[in-house]
Amino acid sequence: MGEVGSSVLASIVAGVREDLAQREAAVSMDALKERASRLPGAINAREILAREEVAVIAEVKRSSPSKGALADISDPASLAAEYEAGGASVISVLTEQRRFGGSLADLDSVRGRVDVPILRKDFIVTPYQVWEARAHGADLVLLIVAALEQPALESLVERIHSLGMCALVEVHDVTEVHRAVDAGARMIGVNARDLRTLEVDRHTFARVAPTIPDGIVRVAESGIRDSHDVVEYARIGADAVLVGEALVKDANPRHAVAEMVAAGAHPALRSVRP
Repeated sequence: MGEVGSSVLASIVAGVREDLAQREAAVSMDALKERASRLPGAINAREILAREEVAVIAEVKRSSPSKGALADISDPASLAAEYEAGGASVISVLTEQRRFGGSLADLDSVRGRVDVPILRKDFIVTPYQVWEARAHGADLVLLIVAALEQPALESLVERIHSLGMCALVEVHDVTEVHRAVDAGARMIGVNARDLRTLEVDRHTFARVAPTIPDGIVRVAESGIRDSHDVVEYARIGADAVLVGEALVKDANPRHAVAEMVAAGAHPALRSVRP
């Protein structure tokens, strides 16, 4: 199964490869490895997300291809600190620049401010980007099944895990779950948004999550608006929710995160979750 052809995802990946070539010309792989060697080891985020409560992964996200500009985030570190104060278990940082307005500088600034694990959210297609993630302090790296051929997916999962990080392997249908499992995924994110078309199907998680084997952390991604959605995803098997737009557009992100965290920790959920 190859990369997607004519789609939004394919267009994004093409731009990512162009920008990646510029960075590779400026910073060698050896330089990245040397920088990574000076950092503390990655935090075990999977262990944190596998706890009984439904965790919140809060995202630093300026814009998106589907919604355009979302928030003018002049200080991503301060926003991340608000998320951490609200109880977020992980901070997700968009580093793709063309469609999402992110950068590795955002990752650096967030890493310098918070103690919780950080997810590098980007369109990862080469080992160089995995080394970039570790060199800039990431503990988790997003891999999108739809953007990768199976041998590349398997190789990237192995590389991420070998560097002590965890791969969050993103799927949006049952076929992709099988590919993620075969690639050695320990965490699978189910994206309600089809990145080929940008359409959101709010029933995707309920349809796809039951096919994820026990022992793999299940993350619900996209379309989570409030604490009621957190409860609903918890009831159908989510271990964590990844929330971006609803938080960056809220005037009080700390409070918004805290409400979602409280919903995910509600004792009543423990008896109903699968």
